[in-house]
Amino acid sequence: MSRNKHTWIRTLAAHLTLMSLAALFMLPILWMASTSLKPDAELFTEHIVWIPSRIAYENYQKALSAFPFWLYLRNTMLIAGFVVVGTILSCLPPAYAFARMRWRGRNFWFWVMLSTLMLPPQVTLLPVFLFFRWLGWVDTFLPLIVPAFFGNAFLIFMLRQFFLTLPQELIDAAYLDGCTDWTILWRIVVPLAKPAIATVALFSFVWAWTDFMTPLIYLNDASKFTLAVGLQYFLGRHGEQWNLLMAAAIVVTAPLVLLFLVAQRAFIRGITLTVLKG
Repeated sequence: MSRNKHTWIRTLAAHLTLMSLAALFMLPILWMASTSLKPDAELFTEHIVWIPSRIAYENYQKALSAFPFWLYLRNTMLIAGFVVVGTILSCLPPAYAFARMRWRGRNFWFWVMLSTLMLPPQVTLLPVFLFFRWLGWVDTFLPLIVPAFFGNAFLIFMLRQFFLTLPQELIDAAYLDGCTDWTILWRIVVPLAKPAIATVALFSFVWAWTDFMTPLIYLNDASKFTLAVGLQYFLGRHGEQWNLLMAAAIVVTAPLVLLFLVAQRAFIRGITLTVLKG
């Protein structure tokens, strides 16, 4: 009885600690939501006001009408959709090759790929920009989409780690049945790797959705801006109207929160199974 009591106390303490940390991390989001619903008169007060005296729902209508939100949403969805598809298609084959195929120099090239993670993107920013300008892709969506079809070292590493958790007997049996590596990848491995693929898709979607630097560099026409750049544009024009800015920020970040809530089970399972294999 005493042992069960101690276990219950430890479990309760752990849950209370996690709930406290979650509340601490939620404070900025709650403050953003509170500010988005405040009337102008309550933006700058001597004391912190969490619950406004009047819920100003019209802030959201004003914020969405202050800049072309739906146009920027369409641009962002278009870019993010192509990025997710390109990332999955380009990361699956090399991840399988590094995990299950036997070829000379596999470990060497795997470490070469991992070493690219230590290369800051600022180092390649200028030469990549000059290359895309030479191709005539500046002020188009291509510089934001095409690189996704050439793989991502971190996501390839994640998929490789997941593929290593699959039983080798299953792969060997497929070889005995006459399957090629390409068939094994798409007919056997991919259906079993849905949690890992969902994790990769979620990562790539969030990165594309929140990317600010790349659209800022390559897009000049305001009609091609994404939501991240659009928020900065909104800040420049309505910098003192923090309630409208917070309302716009809530609308922009809400799809990411909803996406995580919907896919959290597959995301957590994919992360857990990925780290099982060292």
